Amino acid sequence: MASDETTAPRTAGTNEGTPGLALPRGLTLLFAVACGSAVANVYFAQPLLVTLGRDFAISPATLGTVVTLTQLGYGLGLFFLVPLGDLLDRRRLVVTQLLLLAAALTLVGTAAVAALLLAGMAAVGLLAVVTQTLVAFAASLAAPARRGRVVGLVTGGVVIGILLARTVSGLLADLAGWRSVYLASAALTCVLALALHRALPPRDTTAPSMNYGRLLRSTLTLFAQERLLRLRALFALLLFAAFSTLWSCVALPLSAPPLSLSHTAIGAFGLVGAVGALAATVAGRLNDRGLSQRTTGVGLALLVASWLPLAYARQSLWALAVGVIVLDLAVQAVHVTNQSLIYALRPDAGSRLIGGYMVFYSLGSAFGAIASTALYAVAGWGAVCALGTVISCLAFLLWAGTRTRTPAPDPAAAR
Repeated sequence: MASDETTAPRTAGTNEGTPGLALPRGLTLLFAVACGSAVANVYFAQPLLVTLGRDFAISPATLGTVVTLTQLGYGLGLFFLVPLGDLLDRRRLVVTQLLLLAAALTLVGTAAVAALLLAGMAAVGLLAVVTQTLVAFAASLAAPARRGRVVGLVTGGVVIGILLARTVSGLLADLAGWRSVYLASAALTCVLALALHRALPPRDTTAPSMNYGRLLRSTLTLFAQERLLRLRALFALLLFAAFSTLWSCVALPLSAPPLSLSHTAIGAFGLVGAVGALAATVAGRLNDRGLSQRTTGVGLALLVASWLPLAYARQSLWALAVGVIVLDLAVQAVHVTNQSLIYALRPDAGSRLIGGYMVFYSLGSAFGAIASTALYAVAGWGAVCALGTVISCLAFLLWAGTRTRTPAPDPAAAR
């Protein structure tokens, strides 16, 4: 029988706070709210694609560019900004990024031409990576024996933010126009920046003795050294390619005849998918119990199965709801497991590990967005579901082929 991937998390020191102390629940919830709010900005455009295409004269075949630019900006931020959490005071880094994010959101909300809209979307993606800085920050403050639970709770906030983004976006767009979505988010981001400035602990240890160039090179070195990181990054690429294949495209068939749903109705499916937040918290607990391998296998099997009901979305909104629930449960269970495992490899390099891992998340999301919208334009919803099924099957086959050869983190290496 294959051994699992988890051992006791490492107990290396962290950059902020006192390692090993229980993270107060109130602060954990603030982390979750801030993460959810920040990452939601990446997904606000998805139920608005038809409206944005009309207002800025963007053709249906290239509408995916709006989402793709945001995801590519997110990918760049993951590599160039998130690792700074291992070098700088994370509290100051978080607050600065949030204020710059508010400025980028204001640019999108006031854009008069497509070029400004697309530039603003890319900047929003670049700065929304503050979410991952916060995840690494929370993990660094958590007691090692509860790290999976903390990551699960915080990632639960990320899940809710991603999925409720569509609901909030659709509702505000119907009530006050699509621009209100981004301007309201800019105001909320400023409020959260103030709250986090007051609540987060500053760095109380000496910063690592490396410059920015060495920091970035060390991120690449971690990939060369850690096979588990490479494997879990590939899972992330495939997971979020499948996730984005659904969510970047589903607004198109739902807004077209015969369904012709409103922004609010389309966004409401985010409420259905928010059940995925339950998977995030449960997966964190299972990881702490050493069950990451089983959680991954079950999650990927559910991911494959989710595309069967999703294929009937145009005929039955109930089928769409079932497919959304299953897909989001699967994606978030595997995602939380991935993050908990890779952070345990080298807690002292937590920001670089999570940032490097999430680059693959962003690449997968960008691919799913542009591939699904382009495929829908030429072949319809059935072809989009076929693409999602193929991607999901590849992820399951990758797990099946590597589950007996996955290295376990060595606790002694972090001491």
